Amino acid sequence: MTDYIILALPFIFGAVVGSFLNVCIYRVPARISIVTPSSRCPVCKRHIPFYLNIPVLSYIVLGGKCRYCRVPISWQYPLVELLTGFSAIALFMWFWPAPEVFFYFAFLCALIVITFIDLEHRIIPDVISIPGVVIGFGASFFTAAPGPLGSLIGIVLGGAVLMSIAAAYYFITGKEGMGGGDIKLLAMIGAFVGWKGVLFTLFSASLIGAVFGVAIIVISGKGGKYALPFGPFLAAGAAVYIFYGHAIVGWYILRFSGAI
Repeated sequence: MTDYIILALPFIFGAVVGSFLNVCIYRVPARISIVTPSSRCPVCKRHIPFYLNIPVLSYIVLGGKCRYCRVPISWQYPLVELLTGFSAIALFMWFWPAPEVFFYFAFLCALIVITFIDLEHRIIPDVISIPGVVIGFGASFFTAAPGPLGSLIGIVLGGAVLMSIAAAYYFITGKEGMGGGDIKLLAMIGAFVGWKGVLFTLFSASLIGAVFGVAIIVISGKGGKYALPFGPFLAAGAAVYIFYGHAIVGWYILRFSGAI
């Protein structure tokens, strides 16, 4: 029972932060201040009091609808709150009391915001990725890995790899196949996880993207013309690396080193 109570604390904290992330997801693309005005229904514009803005619980109590105009509330709101809450629990279990728990939490929060913005608007805001590069590099001075040098190499490699791929694609096809937002995002990822994390993220993102891409294309029936944003897959690959990257890389080396 005590263990569950202890885990409830990071979940509650994460869910509260997730409520703020929903504000960022909605307001950043619209270029609205994330501080003012206070939370309100996007349809009827009525102010939402704090007792109706409790993460996850308010959505359930209100039946997924605004109390005033009864317009349905997007499922995105409780999903982001739950995702952030469980991310906080996972980081607490994996890294506490190391300082990585705080830096990785900020990193995952940025990835969550970027994922949902990119899914809806097909953009990755510079206001998140560029400060993320600076914060990630600064954090590297206080963590065991990747360290300042590894972080710096990760930034350069992350930006250079996707920039090279984008340039090659444009040279061959005459079309832009990757936006600058993805390049800056991978540079930000490199700042937090280093050059090894960049390579792992790129490989796993491509694998995850291929699986989901084929499934979505088949379901939608739009063939190869269906465009998928790459940012969410990069975010997923980076998240996998944080928790399982070292174990997967270590297994791969042990499994295949004898075959080389």
